[in-house]
Amino acid sequence: MQWSLCVYVCVCVPVAFLCTLISSQLLQQQPCRLIHPSSLPVVADEGNITLGALFSLHDAVLESQWTFSTQPEPAQCTGFNFRTFRWMQTMIFAIEKINRDTRLLPNIKLGYKIYDSCSSPLHALRTAVELMGGREEGSSGTECQGKVPVVIGDGGSTLSMVVAHFLGVFQVPQVSYFSSCACLSNKKAFSSFLRTMPSDFFQVDALAQLVQHFGWTWVGTVAGDDAYGRGGAQIFNDKVTKLGACIAFYEIIPKNHAPAEMSRIVKRISGSGARVVLVFALEQDVKALFSEALKHNLTGIQWLASEAWITAAVISTPEFHSILQGSMGFAIRRADIPELRPFLLRLNPTAYSDDPFVLQFWEEMFKCSLHNRSSGAICNGSENLASVQSIYSDVSQLRISYIVYKAVYAIAYALNDMVKCVPERGPFPGGACPDTRSIKPWQLLYYLKKVDFINEFGEQTKFDENGDPGAMYDLINWQLSEFGEVQYATVGTFDETKTTKLVIEAKKIVWNGYQRQVPVSVCSSSCPLGTRKAIRPSFPVCCFDCILCAAGEISNQTNAIECVTCPPEFWSNLKRDACIPKLVEFLSYEDTMGMVLLAVALLGSCATLATALIFACKRHTPLVRANNSELSFLILSSLWLCFLCALAFIGQPTAWSCQLRHTAFGIAFCLCLSCILGKTLVVLMAFKATLPGSNAMRWFRPPQLRALIFLCTAVQIGICGAWLGLAPPVPRRLMTRESARIILMCDMGSTLAFSLVLGYIGLLAAICFLLAFFARKLPDNFNEAKFITFSMLIFCAVWITFVPAYVSSPGKYTVAVEVFAILASSYGLLLCIFAPKCYIILLRPDKNTRKNMMAK
Repeated sequence: MQWSLCVYVCVCVPVAFLCTLISSQLLQQQPCRLIHPSSLPVVADEGNITLGALFSLHDAVLESQWTFSTQPEPAQCTGFNFRTFRWMQTMIFAIEKINRDTRLLPNIKLGYKIYDSCSSPLHALRTAVELMGGREEGSSGTECQGKVPVVIGDGGSTLSMVVAHFLGVFQVPQVSYFSSCACLSNKKAFSSFLRTMPSDFFQVDALAQLVQHFGWTWVGTVAGDDAYGRGGAQIFNDKVTKLGACIAFYEIIPKNHAPAEMSRIVKRISGSGARVVLVFALEQDVKALFSEALKHNLTGIQWLASEAWITAAVISTPEFHSILQGSMGFAIRRADIPELRPFLLRLNPTAYSDDPFVLQFWEEMFKCSLHNRSSGAICNGSENLASVQSIYSDVSQLRISYIVYKAVYAIAYALNDMVKCVPERGPFPGGACPDTRSIKPWQLLYYLKKVDFINEFGEQTKFDENGDPGAMYDLINWQLSEFGEVQYATVGTFDETKTTKLVIEAKKIVWNGYQRQVPVSVCSSSCPLGTRKAIRPSFPVCCFDCILCAAGEISNQTNAIECVTCPPEFWSNLKRDACIPKLVEFLSYEDTMGMVLLAVALLGSCATLATALIFACKRHTPLVRANNSELSFLILSSLWLCFLCALAFIGQPTAWSCQLRHTAFGIAFCLCLSCILGKTLVVLMAFKATLPGSNAMRWFRPPQLRALIFLCTAVQIGICGAWLGLAPPVPRRLMTRESARIILMCDMGSTLAFSLVLGYIGLLAAICFLLAFFARKLPDNFNEAKFITFSMLIFCAVWITFVPAYVSSPGKYTVAVEVFAILASSYGLLLCIFAPKCYIILLRPDKNTRKNMMAK
């Protein structure tokens, strides 16, 4: 169990409970009286109204052993604190200033009674009991009443919690100047507690906004083992977590500062990877932590400080400069209190011989003894206090001293309001006013809650429903002067009453390591544009990997949780941070493939025209005349159309090109095959007609052949006409989310019509092949049927392989396959049927004779 909590539960609560029982018994049985004289050192001054106060003038207390058989020895406090002693003197200064003020509490002198709580919860409770004990002079002896109507203090939150539980029993108002734990805002538990020190809730809110402002997402937290440290650190952890940051570690500084535990904490800080660490603890605990950090040479950490130590002189010594330079934290607004420094320097052990704390202060300040001792320097009180530079006389950073000053004035203004109360218009039942000659604590508590004034520094002082003041902080940055001294530079402010609470002057900040650039403290670096965060299993949410968005997805902001899919007509760029229009793909004249196919088609059409020209020039030769020149020219014309219709497949698809390309090539090939079919029948029938009694040739004269060609072609024309009339091919944009391209293609409109066109061409080709195959061995010097057989074989092979290639080819390659099939079959027909004839006509004219044609 924690030491402070153990003391509080085991000692403080039972004592408070016993005090309540005793007070009730005393009220019923006998008047209040002191059992024995007090042994606690006290500083007091008589007045009409006495203010009680508790200050932790020492850092620790040495408790004697309790035997429960003899009276225990008085507790001995050690570690005199000059800073707290200045706070106490500031309270006395404020009281004396009020007593001299003729407008505030006229004809009323304020007195005081100040005890040392020695930074111990148990000792703080002793002093609180001492403040509440005894019997007022002049009372009847039947009314139990405390000596003071109000208590200022204590310093630490844990100490104030103990005292507040006790004083709450008697409804005695307690105004703390240094207790900032948010838990003390709970009015159910601490009904009579108020403070001029802002709640840690606001300080932590400011620290959390500071973390968010600089983009730190991986922050460590170290807290003191008390209500102040644990409460503040826990609120901070909760707030920064809600803001999206993560806590790298959370460590507690033990009160006994065990070396092994302190070493473990420093190693944890070093190995965490966090560059920013908040230390929410009192200055004693902070000093122990940084002393251990020096042993481990822990550098490169940007320390965030709580208000308790950001301006503590005990930490800003040269030994800590190497690790604490650049530290940052929020501190209470400072003020310059006129005439305070001369008042602090007035002390002298001779003039204040009855003040036990002044004697200790003098000996600690000058490292001497006011009494004759066998060892050590001897001092007589003539030493010059102004000649010693110390935190006690340093009034350049009056922050908590100013809070003490405001606490005294808040009580004075509450008392002033009580004095000015008009009978029958008072706030109590029947319009009653309080009796200022015998002030009841609960009456003063009422006026304290209502106090509202603006002091000489222009700052408003009032309490909210929780007894808390408005929170205003200065953002302090530790900077070293050219002389190596710490300067508390104000680099920003925080005011919770304003719309923009946090204001930072970033250019004034000097970070740890004398850097001007904001330190980076993250578990994982921010994911850039084009990536998304992928959480690592078993790690905090701030630890993640950056995954590149998939193709077709983008992220246009850092640390994106998910990638956004681009619209259908857009695709992601290479960086995956913007959607760009998809590339439109079609077989273009500008493509290498389109240019090659165009060249091949033009070459074929030119070759066809050249062949026709050769045949026209040699039309009177036996070879041309023997092969039915009319059909030859008709075949060449249809082949020329076949080569030209391939051009309709190249270029951006339009409504007319889509309708033209399929119908044109279907009719052109049908015309070509019809002519070849007629030629094949003529060759076959020519040999059959030589048989005796055969008159078959009369059915294959030119008129009949023309009719056959027309009928065969008319069937294809009819199919194409029905196709164009019912479901014509139309341009279509094929867009898929998995592709970076928009395929511009011709939708067939009717797959059945397209199949009929190809099927009919295939039927004609098959008939031609069969007839030519049967006539391939007929005797002839120039057997045209043999060449027709080869041409049909090539034609059928091309179109049979076309079907699977057409189905499996993506995008523009589908069209390219179709164009290749048209050109390949056209070249096959041209070369197989006409190349041998051109060879004889041009290169072997000796065979182009009637004798050679007629020879067997």
